[in-house]
Amino acid sequence: MPRPEELQVRAGEAALAGTLLLPDEPPPADRRGRYPNVLLLPSWLPRDRDGAFDRGRHPGWFADGPMGAPGLLARLADALAAHGVASLRCDPRGSGASDGAWETTPLFTRIDDARDMLAAMRSNGTLDLRRTGIVGHGEGATLALSVAIGDPAVGALTLIGAAARSQRDVLRRGVAERARTGVDRQHPIVAALDRWSEDLVERAERREPSVRIRVGADERLELGLAGLEQAIHTPNLALVTMLHRSVTLVHGELDAWADADESEMLLLALREVGNDPMRRVIPGAGHDLAEVDDAAIAELAGDLAGRLEPRELPPVLVAIEEMGDRVQ
Repeated sequence: MPRPEELQVRAGEAALAGTLLLPDEPPPADRRGRYPNVLLLPSWLPRDRDGAFDRGRHPGWFADGPMGAPGLLARLADALAAHGVASLRCDPRGSGASDGAWETTPLFTRIDDARDMLAAMRSNGTLDLRRTGIVGHGEGATLALSVAIGDPAVGALTLIGAAARSQRDVLRRGVAERARTGVDRQHPIVAALDRWSEDLVERAERREPSVRIRVGADERLELGLAGLEQAIHTPNLALVTMLHRSVTLVHGELDAWADADESEMLLLALREVGNDPMRRVIPGAGHDLAEVDDAAIAELAGDLAGRLEPRELPPVLVAIEEMGDRVQ
């Protein structure tokens, strides 16, 4: 069985609660006692570290779901451990056991939080700084790209349900698809955001600080708009032009949040700047890949594990690595 370690990551003024999952088997001798490692970043809306909707902290926002159903990131963490890869996943701000308020956390703060999570991993002497990857799901793909662009030690990414275009366009298209199919409309927070979507976009583009929306029958939510405004002006299609790494794009065919053709656009953009990305569209699957069996999740984990090739480290990370070797 994998070995979970509960920890807290200091992210600015906030403490983020997380789980470092280590494989049960020791790393091979050529790894100097260190595991390849992956940071797991969840999609939009309040989600816990496992990638599931945070019904615990926000019970009135989400309809009841299947009891005991693991989130996508928890499933990937277990599958990565089976391939000898450690992983870290954290409750985002305002979710689970982490500090903060989800509704007022800007996108750029979430990017900084992801960097702090990666720094926390690098302070752990059991992890191989030369073999690091990131999984980004939905909005987590934007976080993953933003971190990897400026971090030469991140060698491989898996982007699941990633959008390509501006959040303005992706949101509008998603609202139309959810109205057509009813996907996720049972959740009061999703119904409220979809109902207010045009107003949210217009106010965000005017750089208004917040808007009050009604969630369900009687709750009023003061939603900060900085994150939406930043997402509108930070499309993944622009970010991938600055990336030169190993990338696999995964998309559920029935994704009602970011259409599968978004990852096709990312594929072409990555190729144009000299990358050799892979793309996989999974028939019958939605945004969270809940319909995908464990064998397919294991394949995704195996693909990423196989791409965690050692990379040259910048001097500061070499120093951190050497300190860890002396401690061991």
